[in-house]
Amino acid sequence: MTEGDYRHVYVVIEHIDGKLLPVSLEMLGEARRLFDDFNSRYSSKEKVVAVLLGHNIQHLSQILIEHGADSVVIVDRPEVAALINKIHTKVICQICLDIETAAKIEPAYAMEFKRPRYMFFAADGIGRHLSSTVLAELDSGLASDVNQLIISDLDISHPVKTGGKHIVYKKTLEMYRVDFSGFLWTTILCLDNINENLSMREYSPQSCNIIPGAFQPIKPDPERKGKVIEFSPKIDEEDLKIKVLSQKFVENEIDFDNYKTVVGFGRGIQDAPEKNIKLIEEFAKQLNAQVGISLPIAKNVFTASPAISSKYMIPARVVGTSGHKISPMLYIVFGVSGAMQHVSGMEDSQFVISVNADENAPIRDVSDIFLKGRMEDVLPLLSEELKKQQITVQVK
Repeated sequence: MTEGDYRHVYVVIEHIDGKLLPVSLEMLGEARRLFDDFNSRYSSKEKVVAVLLGHNIQHLSQILIEHGADSVVIVDRPEVAALINKIHTKVICQICLDIETAAKIEPAYAMEFKRPRYMFFAADGIGRHLSSTVLAELDSGLASDVNQLIISDLDISHPVKTGGKHIVYKKTLEMYRVDFSGFLWTTILCLDNINENLSMREYSPQSCNIIPGAFQPIKPDPERKGKVIEFSPKIDEEDLKIKVLSQKFVENEIDFDNYKTVVGFGRGIQDAPEKNIKLIEEFAKQLNAQVGISLPIAKNVFTASPAISSKYMIPARVVGTSGHKISPMLYIVFGVSGAMQHVSGMEDSQFVISVNADENAPIRDVSDIFLKGRMEDVLPLLSEELKKQQITVQVK
């Protein structure tokens, strides 16, 4: 790989009705932190580039600069106002490959520039789809649902990538996500093929979509200066045949913020998934509580009826780094072992009651009350006692 071929980090910004989504500022904040360190370590002047598409959105450019962007590449046209993936994919790819735009971002690197070094998208309904189509078009790799990033030089030996030789991959983006178990981190790398005995190939940009809430935005600085670069894309008339007649944005499919109590469950439902979820559903209704789940439940590893699975075994209910961060007054959780990815999402709960058959389950360490037992045995008892207490209160 030629050192100057790949430069900068491009952050694809999301907004709705002229308002930036929080995840956009979170990604910018992390990009700023990474590149302040990057430029210091590597004596370079690579940039944090915000990519902004939409219509009547010029006012967002300064906000993005205040939150860490060195440059904002903006396409402010009616043709990209609607979230049509096919059009947005083509326009973003044009921006990534445009030499004139790269020259405006940083003239010193323009002559060698091929494409971005890194790209960040949001790991939400918009970003997951868009990141996959953009990286397919750019013919590079993509890591999904990332919640930790490190840039480093790595000594790698791989039978395919390096032919078994030790090669130092410089400026490698280490992309971390929690694995299926919830206890271990998976590190994802996008590495060039440097094996001379096989097809040599470069992969760039190194890209990922990032879990909302994984990072914090930086404190906005109204004095920060940056460039606003207007980009004129080439849009095919054929693509404009796709029309959005109306749209409605749903901020949160599952509302946790307006509930004082959340009832959660995990893989402890495994002996009787359908029956146990119905018990949890009834118990949550008694408490006027919202229902949350651990990450494995959203992977459909257990069988339940469509009515149950489509309502409860869905990503929108996940509590943890791969889902929601909640802070109810009371969190009651059944059959969750206590993996760090789940605990990080519920640790702000004011009071935690956990039920688990394993008395050594890690969830015990973050619980105010821990009940040892199978949920099938404990839940009916709790539900019955709750009914008695409710009747007593009504009589009084």
